[in-house]
This record gives sequence, C-alpha cells and structure tokens, in this order.
Amino acid sequence: MTIHEDDPPPARVAGSQVVQRIALLMRLVAAGQRSGLRLADLYRAAELERPTVHRLLQSLVAERLLRQDSHTHRYFLGPAMYEMGLAASPKLALRDICHPHLQRIAKLTGDTVFLTERSGLDGVCTDRAEGDAPIKVYVLEIGRRRPLTVGGGSAAILSAMDDEELNRVCRANLDRTLKKFPRYSEAVLRRCIGRGRSRGYIVRDLLEIPDVRTVALALRDPRGLPIAGISVSTIAPRLGDERAAQVAGWIRTAVDAIEAALAAYAPGAHRAGASAQPAPPGAGHAFTP
Repeated sequence: MTIHEDDPPPARVAGSQVVQRIALLMRLVAAGQRSGLRLADLYRAAELERPTVHRLLQSLVAERLLRQDSHTHRYFLGPAMYEMGLAASPKLALRDICHPHLQRIAKLTGDTVFLTERSGLDGVCTDRAEGDAPIKVYVLEIGRRRPLTVGGGSAAILSAMDDEELNRVCRANLDRTLKKFPRYSEAVLRRCIGRGRSRGYIVRDLLEIPDVRTVALALRDPRGLPIAGISVSTIAPRLGDERAAQVAGWIRTAVDAIEAALAAYAPGAHRAGASAQPAPPGAGHAFTP
C-alpha cells in the first residue's frame, strides 16, 4: 500500500512513521556525534521537510534524548541516551572484549582499526583505535551505520555468510546502497568476497574515500555465525600485497583470541568443570609483530 503525503493515514501507520523518522534522526546524530549536526544537515540527510525535522528535534531535546549546543546550534546525543545505554548494555559487550585487541593492532600497524558489528542489513562502527602513523584515515565515526554492502569490515562479515544469506543481504541493500554510494558495484563486491574467501581475509578499496584501502576479517559467535568484522584502513600505498598479508595475520591473532573469549562466556561452556572461569575480556593469544 502506498501512502501519499496528502492522504490521511491510519493512526497506527502514522504513529509508526513518526517512530521511524525519530529513529532515523537519532542514528544520524549518533553518526555525527564527534562534531554535531546542524538542522540543515539533518533534514537534507533524512530527506524530510525542514519544519518536520525541527519539530521532532525540539521534542527530542525536551526529552533529553538530544541536546543542542547553545553557541553552534548543532545537535548531539543527550544525557538520557547515555542513561538508557547503560541500562540496555549487555552483561558482556563485544566491544569490551575487542577493545584491547584493537589497540594492539593499532600499535603494531600504526594505522586506524575499526570494529564493525552487524545490525540486520547494516554494519555499525562500535569501536575504533588509532595508531601513530603520520597520515590518519578516519573512515568511520563510532556509531556510524552503513549497509553491509559497504566497507571492509562489512565485506568480511558478508564473506563469512552462506551464499543464501549473502544473496538476501545484497538484494535487500542494492537500491539504498546505489543511492548513497553511486560508485558501488555488486560485481566488484562479489569478486572481493570470492578472493577473500580464498585467501582468508578481505582487501578492499573504499567507496567513500579515493586511494584508501582496508584489510578485514570476520568475527564469529560460538555458533559460527558472523557477527562483526575487524578492519585496518590506511592509504593504499601502505597496503600492498605483502603488508596486507602481514596485517591480516595480526588481525587473525586477535580474532582467534576474541572468539575463544566469546566461547568461554557462552552459556554452558563450563558445565563440565564448575571450577573453570572464563578468561577476562581481552585475554587470549599473545601478539607477535
């Protein structure tokens, strides 16, 4: 059923539309949290009318879900989001386990390391660690959401899926990926995934920033399902074939350690021996340059 702007939609549909618009605005603000977003940034990105977006934003500010800087008038996530985030956070967050490993990879490579977690058809950057290389590549802000068909970490997640799920995600994301990333090619993505499956890691040139390359591997949960990707991004000349393989080896060491920690925390992992204790987050294999 198509609902036009001038049609009076049923109350349930209208209510759902408001929720969807609020969720979209909250995601956009979260993705731009570092510097904040202006009203113009938000209504253009959301493709909504300016008065509608302004009204929703002011309601969110009143509820403390967003805050607006009094000088720049830019919008940021509000204190209520932090309070709810604390309540909603799982007992053991993947980010907590991964963070020390991301830091070690960043120290070894000197480059920027990202953790991308799967969220339905999207990949969400949930953590980042920065190396000391003089040229920094900031591909993702923490909280930024993109289709799983975009980015190295997401490609690693796709490469670990079975073909049926891979095809479903690619079909579902095709139109919106092309809309936001005109350079996207599904054929190029599938070739990248095929090569990644053969060698055990993804190497991908980024769509958004020219001359930037990423190396990535998938993280699997104890059931063997891909739930996240760890990627290292830098300028393309720093990631030739030999160095890409070396960086992939460092990521692989981290992935093995993280997956071992996840398995240790899985329900029933220690039923056979009541005295066994799971390793603390970040424990695992040692890194060797």
